[in-house]
Amino acid sequence: MKNYLSFVFEAFWNTLKGLWLTLKVLFLPAITVQYPTEKIVPYPRFRGMPAYDSEACIACGMCVRACPSRCIALANAVSSEGKRMPKIAWYTLDYGRCNFCGLCEESCPTKPKAVWHSLDYEAVFGTREEMVRRWKRGDDLWGTAHNSADAQFAAVTDQIHIQDVPVRK
Repeated sequence: MKNYLSFVFEAFWNTLKGLWLTLKVLFLPAITVQYPTEKIVPYPRFRGMPAYDSEACIACGMCVRACPSRCIALANAVSSEGKRMPKIAWYTLDYGRCNFCGLCEESCPTKPKAVWHSLDYEAVFGTREEMVRRWKRGDDLWGTAHNSADAQFAAVTDQIHIQDVPVRK
């Protein structure tokens, strides 16, 4: 009988502790975010989707050598005499292979960085081919995606970004 009463008292005490916690939290302000209309801005050190600026790039290839998953490729522009120029002809990044480690950003010698991690965290791709992005001089920050229907690169139209211009580090 003694064990039964101690069990009942302990269950009653634990129920009171749970109710007390509920009562304390009941009067705190709500922190719910209405997701589709409101978005949480991540912390500044957050590593989201890599972004690329073709105007700042000097085509040194340091990001290609630093990438452990081999998801970056680039080609130098060539002058009319056949000499390499410190500008890119094209730059590709495969988001499907990228592990968002940040080594490409650390190895970039330009100021401001030509490749950096933006604060975007909700990238959606319809196909595997859309994950491969290509930049040429004059393209916007999000590049162009490959379209298998016509075998061409087209501008990305249906992707929504957290901010228009990502934070430069």
